[in-house]
Amino acid sequence: MLKFTWNVFSKTGNIETYLLLKDLEREGQDIPDQQIAELAEIDSPIS
Repeated sequence: MLKFTWNVFSKTGNIETYLLLKDLEREGQDIPDQQIAELAEIDSPIS
């Protein structure tokens, strides 16, 4: 899950995604796949 979150951040540059990554690293917890998918949609650049 951390790798996916990093990939989303590296593609979007969204600071909130980076902060999420750091929270996940600190807590050692994963968030549900549905929430990750929603974050990826939110962080996607508008085309």
